Order: sequence, then C-alpha cells, then structure tokens
Amino acid sequence: MRSLAQNTIFEIQPYVPGRPIEEVKRELGLKSVIKLASNENPYGPCPKALKAICRAAQQVNRYPDGDCYDLRQALAQRLKVSSRQLIFGNGSDEVIVLATRAFVQKGDEVIIAQPSFLIYAIAAKLAAAKIKTVPLKNFYYDLEGMKRCLTAKTKMVFLGNPDNPSGQYLTQDDVQGFMRAVSPRTLVFIDEAYYEYVQAPDYVNSVGLLKKHKNIIVTRTFSKMYGLAGLRIGYGIAHEETIDCLNRVREPFNVNSLAQAAALACLNDPLYYQDLAREIARQRKILYAGIERLGLKYVASCTNFVLIDMGRPAGLVVRALLAKGVIVRDMSPWGLGRFIRVTIGTPLENKRFLNSLKGIL
Repeated sequence: MRSLAQNTIFEIQPYVPGRPIEEVKRELGLKSVIKLASNENPYGPCPKALKAICRAAQQVNRYPDGDCYDLRQALAQRLKVSSRQLIFGNGSDEVIVLATRAFVQKGDEVIIAQPSFLIYAIAAKLAAAKIKTVPLKNFYYDLEGMKRCLTAKTKMVFLGNPDNPSGQYLTQDDVQGFMRAVSPRTLVFIDEAYYEYVQAPDYVNSVGLLKKHKNIIVTRTFSKMYGLAGLRIGYGIAHEETIDCLNRVREPFNVNSLAQAAALACLNDPLYYQDLAREIARQRKILYAGIERLGLKYVASCTNFVLIDMGRPAGLVVRALLAKGVIVRDMSPWGLGRFIRVTIGTPLENKRFLNSLKGIL
C-alpha cells in the first residue's frame, strides 16, 4: 500500500502523544503512576460538566447537533462576536488541519517557529507547503525574523500564544506590530490553547484584532484549563468569510454531543476555573522553588507546564522517572535534547515528581 500513498506522507513523523497511565502500569508492573506529560488539567472539569455529560449520555443514540447551536450562542455572547464567526472542532487541533486544508496549496509558504507545536508542521506538510522555520530567541518568538521570511507566497503564519513548549506569550504591541507587516493575503493563525492560564496585563486581545484584520484565525480549546481533553473539543474565531471556508472542509458531526454539553456547562461555571487558575499559579511557584533547590534551570512559564534544563540527555531522565511511575515529556523531538517538559499537577503529584527527580539526580 505504500506505493498508493502520497509522497508527502513519508516526510511526516507521526505525532507521538504522552504515554497513557494504564499503558505504563502494564508495561512496568507499577501500581501507581502519575502523568505530567500532556499539559492536562489534573483536577478534572467542574462538577456541572460531569452532570451535563450524564444527561447528554441518555441521547447518544442520536447524532449530535452538527452546528453546536447552544454552545455557539453562549460562546458568541461571551466573546462578543457573531455566532457565525465561530467554528468548532474535535479539539483545536482539528481547526489547524481545517485551515491548512482550506487555504494552503502545494507550493505555498507557511512560517512557523522552531520549536513550536508539532501539529503546525504536520498540517503544513500534508498540504505540500514549503515550511519556513524561525528559531526562538531565548525561548521567545522572533517576530522580526518571521517578518523577514514573509514573501508573496506566504499563505499562513502560525503563532502559538502562549507557545508550546516554551510557555512564553506575545503582547498586544508584539502582535499589532507584526500584523502591520503582514499582507492581507496571508493568514495569521493564533493558537491560544493556554489562553485561560495567562494573567499578564499586556497579553494580546486577539479577538479584538479581528475588527481590523480579516486575515486572523484564533483558536482555543476546552482540553487544557477546562479539563475536557478526553472529549476533544476546541473552537476557532475568525471573520465570517473565513469560517464559511473552514465549514466547507469540515466533517459533519465532528464534535460529539457529550463534548458539546460539557463545554457549555464549563462556560457556566467561571468561578471554578478562576480558582483553578490561581491554584495552578501557586503550584507553579512551588515547582520553580523545587527545581532551583535541585540546582537546575527552567524557563519561566505563564501556562500549566514548565521546561526544565536537565543539563544532560533528557531521554535518560525521562526513562528513570518512568521507572518510578512519573511520566514527563522528553523534548528531544522538539530539538531540545537536554530539556523535559513537566505539567503542573496537584500538590501531591508535584511533590512526587520533585522527590523522584531528586532521587535520580
């Protein structure tokens, strides 16, 4: 069957997710395993969401609402945009794929940072685009370097904000200045998967920029802060013409009914998530202090994960932690061979991680 596949397929390295807890238990014969590898919410979704899932489960014999009507109306009201400016996906990852499918053709240029979320490059390669990578500068986006890469063939630029894996963010001035250099024929895709964790006052109001720039797509997700990673639901915000194009390449019924019900319930419980954001910020400081006591360096983050420089091959540390039942992310596939990425967990999980790491070192 390899002879039937597109040539570009074999240029793509499949995305490797963080290992599941049950898989590690089976493989290593461990009774207790914690996962701090996939930037998940360790506390789970709000109780309202769990109740909504149970109610929605009574109707799983029916196809879901392909238009996500109730969720669309609630989110449009919260964001102060037209309901036709929204598209929903099987995670915000799907919106990335839809955008490249709808707008990027063979020979077009796509600009991404290096390192950044791996799906950007995968989606661009599937579209047979020419990818231009711009290295981070001290773990920040080099927007001036990206500007220098812009040409008449540039169809899309990906901005992770905050970025994964660096955890850094772009300010209002950063993005406004960048947009002034971008042609209206180039789409700027702003991935805000970790939007809810950012507490910085100068963080960009990307949705507000849509009023002036029709060539922006913003995506957010219910997988991270909202704790619905297992249900897979995210969304995009853009001008109505852009959303119309994305809907033309979207699969029908791409967001299941349980995910829609749970996401709507999450929006109706803001206090739960405000408390959660404060707790993650507290635990992040505790994690920083523990890393410093071990004599290690880290990249300060505004998200729910931290990059740690181990000063040695990361794979060795990851395997040693795995043997102790602690799953973290080896950043070698991102070109960061000495770094691990650790999700901020519960107080007990963070303590176990730090104690395990101390024992290894």
